[in-house]
Amino acid sequence: RAQLVPFFANRPASRVVMEACGSAHHWARVLARLGHDVRLIAAQFVRPFVKSNKNDAADAAAIWEAAQRPGMRFVAVKTEDQQAMLAMHRIRQQLVRMRVMQINQLRGLLYEFGVVLPQGRRASTEAAKAALASLTEQLPAMLADSLQDQLSRLRALDEQITRIEQRILEWRRNDEACRRISEIPGV
Repeated sequence: RAQLVPFFANRPASRVVMEACGSAHHWARVLARLGHDVRLIAAQFVRPFVKSNKNDAADAAAIWEAAQRPGMRFVAVKTEDQQAMLAMHRIRQQLVRMRVMQINQLRGLLYEFGVVLPQGRRASTEAAKAALASLTEQLPAMLADSLQDQLSRLRALDEQITRIEQRILEWRRNDEACRRISEIPGV
């Protein structure tokens, strides 16, 4: 990787085609700053051109072959801000999944002690708090403490998700393209 930038810096400006993978947008921005015309191809459009077992040489040949096709659709290179926003959405999505897992585990653990929690995140959490308050004498202390810890994790996850949503909303308010899109009726 350390040799990639010097290699391309010493080459005349040319078209560079890469498969749109993990770091492709970063490298596309770096190479574009060096004056190269960078194109990214989605993996699904490269795959049909892989002729043998998957390896770097076969992938490179397939990318070259795909890039030669008329009408090939290329992926737009994302800016750092666009990638940051996508990362924020992925972080939020992971936290939401973790919160659902925590609630479902709490629901299952309390169910083993005869407590049936209602559907829905807020209703479940409130019912779990009430159930834990009434079951404190019944449950072994180590379990009661651990379930309280689980409720604390749920509160922390709620706070983290809220902070990320606020950051996303703030970005939307300050981004001209987002403001224009949100003015379209039905969006």
